[in-house]
Amino acid sequence: MSGGKRIRKPAAAKPVRKAENGNKSGNRNGKKATVKPTEPAMDVAVGRRIRDLRRVRQFSLETVASRTDLSIGFLSQIERGLSSPSLRVLATLADVLGVGIAALFGASPSADGASDQVVTRGLQRPELKLWRTGVSKQLLSPAGTDNKLNLFLVHLEPGGSTGDELYTHDGEEAGLVLEGEMMLTVDSETWSLKTGDSFRFASRRPHRFSNPANDAKAVVLWVNCVTGA
Repeated sequence: MSGGKRIRKPAAAKPVRKAENGNKSGNRNGKKATVKPTEPAMDVAVGRRIRDLRRVRQFSLETVASRTDLSIGFLSQIERGLSSPSLRVLATLADVLGVGIAALFGASPSADGASDQVVTRGLQRPELKLWRTGVSKQLLSPAGTDNKLNLFLVHLEPGGSTGDELYTHDGEEAGLVLEGEMMLTVDSETWSLKTGDSFRFASRRPHRFSNPANDAKAVVLWVNCVTGA
């Protein structure tokens, strides 16, 4: 770790602020307008990819539920785009489906998962927005279910976080903070990483990350290597 300040106690993530539609003067009935999700299409697309991957592998919902400790009802809601999964849940599902999380980007998977794409243009980056948690990931490397090494550009909104719970998944990861600040917890240690700081750890070690700033976004160049899928 270069230039990072070591902090022994994990810092709790600050919740992402949700927009409110206050109605001080415009609503004749004096009622607060209902806040609608801004990214329902993203939930639908991610759910469809998870469903397609499950069917390609001929897994039932019951099988996936038993291997992830997630309920069948919750999995069904994810696949239908009715629930927005966290990064922890997506990583767990990717593990069970035998892919890296990058397989949840882009087009639906083929039966053999083959891809011969070499270049990804800047305007063609697939993006996964975990809009409820303030985390979004742009896939910089070509998409494919069989890829072992994947490069991401991770954006953390102010207060954005993977959640208070530590999580694990297959592989190894490393990254470089390009902008802002990120709190990274691995096992029982937490580091404050600023612009220019970098990291690497085995993904089977319990971890979480967040942006502690109230008014500034963090951007991280992130590498994930799938080893056992």
